[in-house]
Amino acid sequence: MAVRGRCDSLALKLTDASEMSPGDETDLLLRQAWTALGGDPALLDLVQFTGDGTGLLPSNTAALPAMTAAMTASTLAASLLDAARGTGAPKRVFIDREHVAVAARSEYYARSAALEEPDRMSPFFRFWMTADGRWFRVHGEYPWHRSRALAVLQCEDRHRSVKDAISRWRAEDLEDALDAAGGLGYAVRSEQEWLEHPQGRAVAALPLLQSEAGTGTGRLADASRGATGLRVLDLTRALAGPIATRTLAAWGAEVVRIDGPGLPEEPAHALDTLPGKRSAELDLADPANRTTLEELLGGADLLVQGYRPGALARFGLDARTLSERHPHLNVITLSAWGPSGPWATRRGFDSVVQCPVGISQVEGTGDRPGALPSRVLDHAMGYLAAAASMLAVASVQHGGSPQSVQLSLAQTARWLLGVGTTSRGEPRRPDVDAYRVVLPGAVAPVDVVRPPGRLVDLEPSWSFTTDLGADAPEFSAARQT
Repeated sequence: MAVRGRCDSLALKLTDASEMSPGDETDLLLRQAWTALGGDPALLDLVQFTGDGTGLLPSNTAALPAMTAAMTASTLAASLLDAARGTGAPKRVFIDREHVAVAARSEYYARSAALEEPDRMSPFFRFWMTADGRWFRVHGEYPWHRSRALAVLQCEDRHRSVKDAISRWRAEDLEDALDAAGGLGYAVRSEQEWLEHPQGRAVAALPLLQSEAGTGTGRLADASRGATGLRVLDLTRALAGPIATRTLAAWGAEVVRIDGPGLPEEPAHALDTLPGKRSAELDLADPANRTTLEELLGGADLLVQGYRPGALARFGLDARTLSERHPHLNVITLSAWGPSGPWATRRGFDSVVQCPVGISQVEGTGDRPGALPSRVLDHAMGYLAAAASMLAVASVQHGGSPQSVQLSLAQTARWLLGVGTTSRGEPRRPDVDAYRVVLPGAVAPVDVVRPPGRLVDLEPSWSFTTDLGADAPEFSAARQT
């Protein structure tokens, strides 16, 4: 079914989300996302949905519609970029709902003989009760976050020990203590409590994403298809940023991911998000690497960065400084909590951001909180960031200035919750094997979910993958300027 202009009327006539079908929810969320991206609403007529999404990503929120909308926006942006590079009018876009549902859980399906299954038995994968009767979740997927949390809690990494330690803390005190120690964890709040929280009010004042034109002149791309030949410098970590750059790579971009020494990526996330990229290690704090960094920035068309706000500013990688030093560069910045408010510089990951914004309560059963059926905030923001990236380059092709775009998990959560609650329905397992692809890797072949969405005459794909730090920190060849 093509998305029609009737999306305009949905926001006016539907006030109860229970009245919406999944198709209506998808239409509304797509309309909102495409408008926030600055897209022409008439182009939504190019979209055609296929496949049956019934029972996939069962959720009390519009999880599958939001994922479908974000992936559709990304694919439609690829069509516009393709057209802007000289192929004529934008091409029709096809979105398979079942493929969307599988891709929304891609990190769970990635496989390699060289990687052991991740440990899902850590106590930090649970909700705990605090002294003031609040449910609480601590992030502990990265070893350094886990060790910092254990230091704050003064306990061992065991179920009973963590439970007893958290039960002695007030929720907000623990949020602050973890943040001060370089860790993170958040209490479960209702949507109304979040709206009354200072950070919730700051997020509510923001659109889904913010875009600001620079004063420089961007580089024109040649007449290749999709994102082929575009150069992307990837300074991101799990999971939204790597998904964005993985998507750009699937449309043909040359992506170089840079990680610092001593803070390795979670192996399963790296396995899932490195297809189509090169990965290098570079210590940005070492002055000897300054020239390499500047060469990368000078050669890139796009910079996608997803570290905690302020973490990269000391290296001159904040958007404002970059616009002065590299005015040709489009900069996409991802964060947990948005650019303003008291939590703006705090750490955040999908699993714990769900807690204070109201999602954990909505997804719960009885008096216990729950979680989304996949990391919907990460995945949705990743595809929206990819869309913003490609639209920024397309704008340059039409004479526009490079863009600085900001997105956050909290803003994405507000967008998701905006259509209200829905029915979980009877869960159904998708045919995952129908959407797999095996890629040659640096050490061993990797089995991953292939990229979703396609144009009528162009399909995204990867032909290779790599391992973290396996490559040199450079683009393939010097660009002629």
